[in-house]
Amino acid sequence: MVCLVSRTGRHLQRYDDLGRRQVVGCIPYRYKRNSDGTLSTDLEVLVISSQKCQKMMFPKGGWELDESKEQAALRESIEEAGVIGKVECELGKWDFMSKRYGTFYEGYMFPLLVKEELTLWPEQNVRQRTWMSVKEARDVCQHWWMKEALDILVERLTSLQQHKEQNISTCL
Repeated sequence: MVCLVSRTGRHLQRYDDLGRRQVVGCIPYRYKRNSDGTLSTDLEVLVISSQKCQKMMFPKGGWELDESKEQAALRESIEEAGVIGKVECELGKWDFMSKRYGTFYEGYMFPLLVKEELTLWPEQNVRQRTWMSVKEARDVCQHWWMKEALDILVERLTSLQQHKEQNISTCL
């Protein structure tokens, strides 16, 4: 067994040229399983509670100097949500204001196709994680920019699915 610990402190944090803290997050997702064990096309996403209250969001945190954005997204998903997977192509970049600190941030979001759900993870005692439908996640997510990222992810996955279906019908 490996012991995982959350990173703490801000001495390795990245800031942009305007002094905005740079944060990276991910939208962990998977496809539901049918009763026969096969994968369906129904998408589920994983949301987590905030440490301070029960507001729901996707995993995110500071992008540090010693890691790529993709590495930061994966680290945050492990620390905050206890999931491991494949970080996919960036969904976008958002500028937003922290309600807590009243300062501007620069946030990047990535999809994370979940391959493994950990039973033990660094922040399991301070966060709840919940799999839900896209509509449910959109309703409970507290951050407008994360909702936009979710919309982009759904559009991307829908487009990929339609493209696959077109290729299959062309081959028949």
